[in-house]
Amino acid sequence: MLFGVHLPHFGAHADARVLADLAAEAEAAGWDGFFIWDHLAMWWPVEVTDPWIALTAVALRTERLRFGPLVTPLARRRPQMVARQAATLDRLSGGRLILGVGLGTHAEEFERFGEAPGLKQRGERLDEALTVLDRLWRGEPFTYHGTYYQVENAEFRPTPAQQPRIPIWVAGNWPNKPPFRRAARWDGVVPQGRGSGWSDQQPPDEIAELAAFIREQRGDMPFDIVHSGISTGINPAREAEMVAAYAAAGVTWWIENLNPWRYGWSEGDPNWPADAILARIRQGPPGRS
Repeated sequence: MLFGVHLPHFGAHADARVLADLAAEAEAAGWDGFFIWDHLAMWWPVEVTDPWIALTAVALRTERLRFGPLVTPLARRRPQMVARQAATLDRLSGGRLILGVGLGTHAEEFERFGEAPGLKQRGERLDEALTVLDRLWRGEPFTYHGTYYQVENAEFRPTPAQQPRIPIWVAGNWPNKPPFRRAARWDGVVPQGRGSGWSDQQPPDEIAELAAFIREQRGDMPFDIVHSGISTGINPAREAEMVAAYAAAGVTWWIENLNPWRYGWSEGDPNWPADAILARIRQGPPGRS
């Protein structure tokens, strides 16, 4: 199992330099990955930084960490732009980018800009956009005529550093099956469970259930199952047992959820839990003493 951290890109983190510093801390503490949110704006007035610029800063401050957006809603982005940005960033980092994608859960990020696609349309756009991304990354002439995207004899070079492509992780709410069928066509899944709160961890038996469903779709081909975990870093023995249970269920990446709400923060609170988040990063992955 690999271990990463997942941070928002707003509030005190709305600065690419701050996120790059935290990524350097994570690398020094033994984490394997550094992932950030992707929102245009939040549902209250607050500063937000651009995730792609922030990830570029992360790439330049680190040498080993895998990193990426978790997750970017492709339905509100042009896939040709994402293809170019991602390939450039992957080459800049020496092949360390992971692209997390999803439908986008904040409808206001569409509606405020004159777009109002429902979930079904967002899913259709996501599927077409993933096809466009994959084909453009191959560096060969490509033509595509879909419902939402049109490509005419486009050829993108250079290709990403990673081959056959930058890994794509697809988000989905279990037990809804369509997102997991979609994910099975790519490289990993970022599941969310039946709970509605940010602090709801999926139990290992639920992870095992969705992992079995993925295997039905693609066999035993290598595939990442990402778990949004919560640990304290205080009791290595106890947390090693917890991590082992998730590994046995099929989890390949434990992503520590460093959501500020975890520390009692609330919208508009000027007291961002920066010290607590940094302290948890410095403690390192759960179960390691």
